[in-house]
Amino acid sequence: MNQTTSIDAVAPDQLKAFVERIERLEEEKKAIADDIKDVYGEAKANGFDVKVLRKVVSLRKQDKAEREEMEAILELYLDALGMNLPGAGG
Repeated sequence: MNQTTSIDAVAPDQLKAFVERIERLEEEKKAIADDIKDVYGEAKANGFDVKVLRKVVSLRKQDKAEREEMEAILELYLDALGMNLPGAGG
């Protein structure tokens, strides 16, 4: 039997180490997600609009050129639909 997927070809210790690392990282990811949820809840309790706050966080992840391009396309689409925003410069 010459299969590369045979049980002998699998390094059990290495496989176990990978699985345990992934599990640990998944736990950390969940803890961080819970922390982020708590911060949004705290912001909401202090009167901030969470939906808008999420959008701000999303926009800050983009570089300036990417953000400007997206805003220009959005303005173009809104104009095409007759949904011009006051003061949008279009």
